[in-house]
Amino acid sequence: MRRHLSSAALVLLAAGCNSPAADGDQSPAASAAPAVPAALATFERYDAAAVPGGPGPGKRYALGTAASTSVIARWNTDVGAQGTELPPGKGSVGEGSALYTSLCASCHGVGGVGGIAPNPPLVGRDSSAEGFRFARDPQLTKTIGNYWPYATTLFDYIKRAMPLATPGSLTDSQVYALTAYLLAANQVIADTTTLDADALRAVRMPYRDRFVRDDRTGGPGVR
Repeated sequence: MRRHLSSAALVLLAAGCNSPAADGDQSPAASAAPAVPAALATFERYDAAAVPGGPGPGKRYALGTAASTSVIARWNTDVGAQGTELPPGKGSVGEGSALYTSLCASCHGVGGVGGIAPNPPLVGRDSSAEGFRFARDPQLTKTIGNYWPYATTLFDYIKRAMPLATPGSLTDSQVYALTAYLLAANQVIADTTTLDADALRAVRMPYRDRFVRDDRTGGPGVR
């Protein structure tokens, strides 16, 4: 704990050591807390607006810069359920299989059946989960094939978050290929399929109708 004392606390301790109480005077005046050092008082009065190039009146920080249109465009890549934002490109199941082996299997396991914890299985249509009994049995394994409602959002997740060490490094065609491989491995599409934006939007996941849109608007009933 002593190694982590802040510089402010050290200043206060130093001020206490130099007070009359350190010389044996235990009078109330001498034992009172020392005055706040001038340096700390100056910090408390700090006003970033007074700093040349600061953020302006009423604001304390001047960090970063305004994001340009091009920067926003590079980050604005999310794809919704309808897939209207899907980019150009295409990829086949075969191409995705090779990519999965080289980029994904080390974490998610060969064939997507599970790998290093806490990575869940990606592939599987366990018959015990058929009938969508997840609410009654939380131990059932959820995979892309038996739980994921929209194929388009699988593309979205892979593009933004994978591979774990270098998220966002895949090309759009590579993402289409990996999406195709995972959908084929889950018996959602044929293993001869090549996916592009139109083909992916046309994919209907097996349990899509088990999900309902969250139309809550807030209030005490929303937790």
